[in-house]
Amino acid sequence: MADVLIASDAPWVREDVKSVLDSSQDTVREVTRGQHVLPAVLERTPDLAVVDLQIGKMGGMATVMDLRLEEGAGRLDHVPVLMLLDRRADVFLARRSGAEGFLIKPLDPMRLSRAVRAVLAGGTYEDPAYAPETVPAAP
Repeated sequence: MADVLIASDAPWVREDVKSVLDSSQDTVREVTRGQHVLPAVLERTPDLAVVDLQIGKMGGMATVMDLRLEEGAGRLDHVPVLMLLDRRADVFLARRSGAEGFLIKPLDPMRLSRAVRAVLAGGTYEDPAYAPETVPAAP
């Protein structure tokens, strides 16, 4: 049984993530703004946070970095994060934020399910659709 927090302002993204979870076993919470992620985590630490890169005024990068800063200050337990990216060039954002995994949209159930399960199991996940030679080096 997993507690999953989904952060996206796009209903279709939240539905896609929920569709790969075992609804009878998993608890799913949803937020539609990046600034709502930290309060939701402080209320109850999830086993996984799935964060959309493009989410309102506080994007996924800032949201994940906020979690990592709070964790680094000892005010928050570690929360594994799976970032949902818009394009291959965004991979460096996921890596710099400290996310355990990333997927590039459009999402498909097979890749999404593998990514969710890998990060929930304590591992990492890099989207096989990611082609390293097309991503610019991080500054």
